[in-house]
Amino acid sequence: MNQTLDLIDFIAASPSSFHAARVVADRLIDAGFVPQDETAPWDAAPGGHVMVRGGAVMAWWVPEDASPDSGFRIIGSHTDSPGFTLKPSPELEKCGWSQAGVEVYGGPILASWLDRELTFAGRVVLGDGSVRLVSTGPVARVPHLAVHLDRSKELTLDKQTHMQPVIGLAGDGSSSVLDVVASRAGVEKHDIDGFDLITCDTQPGQVFGADVELIAAGRMDNLTSVHASLLALLRAVDSGDAGQDILVLAAFDHEEVGSSTTTGAAGPVLEDVLARTAHALGADAEGLRRMYARSSCVSADAAHSVHPNHAGKHDPDHHPLINGGPVLKINASQRYASTAETAAQWRRACRAAGVPDQTFVGNNSVPCGSTIGPLTATRLGIATVDVGVPLLSMHSARELAGVRDQVWFTDALEAYLINR
Repeated sequence: MNQTLDLIDFIAASPSSFHAARVVADRLIDAGFVPQDETAPWDAAPGGHVMVRGGAVMAWWVPEDASPDSGFRIIGSHTDSPGFTLKPSPELEKCGWSQAGVEVYGGPILASWLDRELTFAGRVVLGDGSVRLVSTGPVARVPHLAVHLDRSKELTLDKQTHMQPVIGLAGDGSSSVLDVVASRAGVEKHDIDGFDLITCDTQPGQVFGADVELIAAGRMDNLTSVHASLLALLRAVDSGDAGQDILVLAAFDHEEVGSSTTTGAAGPVLEDVLARTAHALGADAEGLRRMYARSSCVSADAAHSVHPNHAGKHDPDHHPLINGGPVLKINASQRYASTAETAAQWRRACRAAGVPDQTFVGNNSVPCGSTIGPLTATRLGIATVDVGVPLLSMHSARELAGVRDQVWFTDALEAYLINR
């Protein structure tokens, strides 16, 4: 239960990708990892190193005997989740209400965001170039239309007209959303030159169920994987059994919108870390490629649990279940990066950790999602497997996971890192 409560606290402290990256970095620094400035000479000294780039965080542990003959053992995940980002000119007034203009980010389940007290969280950039993280606290709500005013049988929500949240009543002296952001950031509104802010449900995570074995919280796609990879890395380092390979945590941003950014998996951030570390260890271009050939990656992202009310949406012979163990994800069209070899490597890690495992494959009639796995495998040529904890309500403002799965997932990731 301690790990579950730590996950809930981690989610609460990470209302945006920028907060999540900072929380991960702070915990690693507290454990002795050294911050890496990208503009400074690269440090590949034995020990832990961590770098934050926007909403992404990269960490790597260099063993004492690391050399160009080492490989990389990578756990990749992502820090972002679906929601609604604040538009550049967000201060709206309509019918006596003050509203915040928002743009859809990723693929949120729209109805799940109705009637929730929302924060705007992320970063603001000031006129002097400095950056501050901010979370407004509960300030916004997208109110549902009363049933008396809509007798239609199907709920239909227009992303532009129906999803703009209210923040209060309009009028002289009323605060706009940017007034609130500036106040929470401790700056004047006119000092803010830019911002990246996204909605997040402010309701705390909760353990529940008849046997207290379920977790309800927002952003578990994919903070469950970020948290598990963080704990696995720390435990692998503490075990003293990590071997010669360099251990890497790569938590990317912008997975929910395609990853094609400087901090996404389709961008250069992981390659920058691996290449600069290899070169600092004495590897030339040929040596770097040999290190890649000795490397592997676990793409850690939430998976689908079978839904009891919609079982027909799942493959009839593959029904991953919450609290049945972490899920190996396979797709013939390569929407997941798992191969026979990497699947076997993952199953060995699960056996070594004493963890049950499950397999997901999609229903042929239902389109399949994807992850950072195929991007990493394609960009770097590193053998990759796609895995994650099973969820219900994925992309809802409040998702559902299992207590045991999160513990098992962490144990399996640790076993992978120390190459049991």
